[in-house]
Amino acid sequence: MSEARLQASGSGLGTATAEGASWIDAELAGCALGDKRLCDRLRWLLHQLEGAMGAPLPLACQDWANTKAAYRFFSNERFGEDAILAGHFQSTASRFAATTGLVLVVQDTTEFSFRWARPETIGAIGRASTGRDRNGNPRTYTQCGLLMHSSFVVTTEGLPLGLAAVQFWTRKEFKGTNALKRQVNPTRVPIEEKESIRWLSSLEQSSALLGDPERCVYVGDRENDIYEFFCAARETGTHFLVRTCVDRLAGDGRRTVARVMARVPVAGQHRIEVTAEDGTVTEAVLRLRYKRVHILPPIGKQKRYPALDLTVIHAREARKPRGRERVEWKLVTDLPVASPEGAIEKLQWYAQRWKIELFHKILKSGCRVEAARLRTADRLAKLIAVFCILSWRIFWTTMLNRIAPDAPPQSALTKAEITVIDRAVRDRPTVPAEKTLSHYLMKIACLGGYLARSHDRPPGNIVMWRGWSRLMDMMLGADLVQPNCG
Repeated sequence: MSEARLQASGSGLGTATAEGASWIDAELAGCALGDKRLCDRLRWLLHQLEGAMGAPLPLACQDWANTKAAYRFFSNERFGEDAILAGHFQSTASRFAATTGLVLVVQDTTEFSFRWARPETIGAIGRASTGRDRNGNPRTYTQCGLLMHSSFVVTTEGLPLGLAAVQFWTRKEFKGTNALKRQVNPTRVPIEEKESIRWLSSLEQSSALLGDPERCVYVGDRENDIYEFFCAARETGTHFLVRTCVDRLAGDGRRTVARVMARVPVAGQHRIEVTAEDGTVTEAVLRLRYKRVHILPPIGKQKRYPALDLTVIHAREARKPRGRERVEWKLVTDLPVASPEGAIEKLQWYAQRWKIELFHKILKSGCRVEAARLRTADRLAKLIAVFCILSWRIFWTTMLNRIAPDAPPQSALTKAEITVIDRAVRDRPTVPAEKTLSHYLMKIACLGGYLARSHDRPPGNIVMWRGWSRLMDMMLGADLVQPNCG
């Protein structure tokens, strides 16, 4: 691995130990619920949900006693979702400390919609269309649910190290963005009075947790194109890479960034593969432009925020292709870019932003968070926090199989799990005597339906999740057949 090389002896790789301790015990070592019994219940819940990901709580808990205990745990008002994730946050910081070089902190917001609930019990997240009435007028209804903003720590090669910050919130009443713009200019509203403050607070929380802001690059999409965020990153001493959507004033204020970049000559080309909606894969040739630009703050905030010298990168296809939209990326970063290779590196870093989208997909499709039937927003937030730990674990093992295949199996598996895997999936005659972590992770994928043919792509998150679920059932069966003493 290049810039963010993982140390096999540190916690950057392993969460299971050679002595056979569960990854759950290692991940929750910093649990901060204030009561040992609550911490033990959280460990037990993780163990139960790990073996039945996507299943309802009663099915995961198996009996009324454990189900009732789970409901009491989520309804306990003595702690919140931050306390549930405290141990995972500390483990993320440990894995971050076990790496070298720059690490990406990807931020994004996702919505969890609960169709069975009512806005007065959970809260509102927006309005959705249900078609049209007899007169052709659109019909809408208020969606109820939760919003979650998370900071996901990823190496530059794509290995997810874990969450560094999570925020949950909901709205009592939803008002459309366009309707608000007709009443007030959003650029004149202080950032502290807008939901956009979540980007700044997540940066502050993540930087405090990781403790080395110089090594962090905060990556965000166009929603993260916030001038206050750029200034906050500068004050914190960290870096950022954001896709822009605002054409700000540049230089002496007579021209915009777009006009400045239009005069910049093409410095190189970058070829990428693009998958269209119909599944066809084509090659796109992007023309690269980059320049250090003096960018001014919004007119209404120039007395509060200083001007910044930032690097602007434009990557755009020369011609519009058939069958899909033209690829065009406009990025801004505080990091210098002195060559086409440096610009391509920043484009590859921004492509890692997709990792947080996959993380959210595991939460919704794998864990089926939106099928939960808990009655209040607080209880749902705690349940989602538990599923965040499980989703990271699945994602981590999936990417570990691709990025660090030669790691020792004990870095992610216990001795008991290795024994059961060897008995469940037989080795091929060509398997070397020294078995690696990738060897066992491929076996877990085979338990989930992976065929392991020579031309098959590496197993994905869904296949790994199925394999882990089957392995947990096998581990339960292995425990049941063990003789009891006394």
